[in-house]
Amino acid sequence: MTAPTDYAPLVEFPAGGYRYLPGGFQYSAAVQALPGHAIERVRLPRLVPLAEGFAAIERHLRAQGRPLTALCACELRSPGQMSEAEFIAFNRQYVRTLQDWGLMEGERNPVARCNLVPVDEVPAQAGFHAFSYTVVADGAAGDFVVSGAAECPDKPNYREHIVRLGETSPEALADKLRFALGDLGTRLDLLGIAGREVMETRLYTVHVIDTLHDELAARGLAGGGVGWHRVRPPVKDLEIEVDARRTRCERFLMP
Repeated sequence: MTAPTDYAPLVEFPAGGYRYLPGGFQYSAAVQALPGHAIERVRLPRLVPLAEGFAAIERHLRAQGRPLTALCACELRSPGQMSEAEFIAFNRQYVRTLQDWGLMEGERNPVARCNLVPVDEVPAQAGFHAFSYTVVADGAAGDFVVSGAAECPDKPNYREHIVRLGETSPEALADKLRFALGDLGTRLDLLGIAGREVMETRLYTVHVIDTLHDELAARGLAGGGVGWHRVRPPVKDLEIEVDARRTRCERFLMP
């Protein structure tokens, strides 16, 4: 039986206007706006390579009068699934800019993230799909972004803990989804968020899962709907990833 992740307490990050659920050096498990702040999400018109994407984020934040530390979530796309060693190496490169921007707290990274591998229109290199940041907003509180949760605990040695490793039968996929949604639910509970407060839950998988609606409904998540993206998780042998969010505003950044 795969044990769930044992999360550390929430940590406030006043420089960014949010608090976060620690995950590791590569990303946090979730972020939530502090009182007096809201979260805005920006979708890019095309996939933007990492360096170019960070530059675009910096320009946008400065134009909005926000510090670089206001960045609270990144949505990435990669050209292929990685081994755990390759994933760690990729993340070490990714966090360099976050360190330069004053976001890293030692080995703790406050920025939430998902990173998926498209089945269609496969990119030549990793890049940004979207990002989120905090803004000052009187009376606002509670906006959040939960990082992608897969069918294994968020800790080292992923492969050793994957639920029903190598199986893709309907029953195995149902077990994988149940674990991933259970992890997502734990994170929402720690943020103090009820299912009805979720704006959208997103499922990332190439598989059709018959139990999806029932599992969402059992957790009070069906009302907000689910967005299904036909992509793969970033690490080899993972089949499912789920995340959730509630953001005050969503923008489409024109080139």
